Amino acid sequence: MPLALPTPRPWHLRSTPQPLPPIPKQLPFEAMSQTRPQVKSLFDQAEQAFGSKVHILINCAGVLDPKYPTLANTTVEDWDNIFNVNTKGAFLCCQEAANRLPRGSGSRIITISSSTVGALLPGYAAYTASKAAVETMTKILAKELKGTGITANSIAPGPVATDMFFAGKTEETVKRIVDACPLGRIGEPKDIAQLVGFIACDAGEWVNGQVIRINGGFVV
Repeated sequence: MPLALPTPRPWHLRSTPQPLPPIPKQLPFEAMSQTRPQVKSLFDQAEQAFGSKVHILINCAGVLDPKYPTLANTTVEDWDNIFNVNTKGAFLCCQEAANRLPRGSGSRIITISSSTVGALLPGYAAYTASKAAVETMTKILAKELKGTGITANSIAPGPVATDMFFAGKTEETVKRIVDACPLGRIGEPKDIAQLVGFIACDAGEWVNGQVIRINGGFVV
C-alpha cells in the first residue's frame, strides 16, 4: 500500500528554532541589605533573572567611620549605622539564604568580615565589633545547617585597595600600613576574589564554619 508523505515546505517557508535568550552572567540589583523586604526582593529578582534558585550568597556590604574615632568619641548614630549595615545586613541576608538555598546541592554562604578583628586597631571599635559579630554568627550558622550540604564561612580581608580603605587616610598612614605588611603591599580586590571563588566552587566543600584571614601577613 503506498505511503503518503507530506510535501516538504519550500526552504524559505520553513520555521527555524529560535535561539534562547542568553543567561546573563551578572546583573546589578540595588537593595538596602538592612531591610528584610529588600533582601527578599534581592533574592526574588536574582531567581527571576537567572531562572534558577540562588545557590551562593556572598555578603560583602560594609561601611566604616572614616573619622576613625576612639570608642569614647564614637557617636550612637555612627555606631548604629555601622551595625545596621555590617551586622544586621549580614544577618538578614544569611537568614534569607538559610531558608532559600537548595539543600544537598553544594550551596554556599560566604560572609566578608575583616582582619581588624584580629588586629584590634584603635579607631576601629565599632567596625571591628560589627565584623566580630558576623564571624560568630557565621560559625554558628554552619553548625545549624548540619545535614543540608550548605556550608557557611567568613573571609576576613586585611587592607585592600578600595575606596573604603583609602577614605580618611593620609598618604603617610597608607605608607605605614604598606610597610607593616610582610609582602610590602596592600591587597587588591582580585586577591580576595580568588579565595571567594575557591570557597564557592566544588573544591571548597570541605571548608565549613571557618574564618579565613587573607591579609598578606599583616595580621598573623
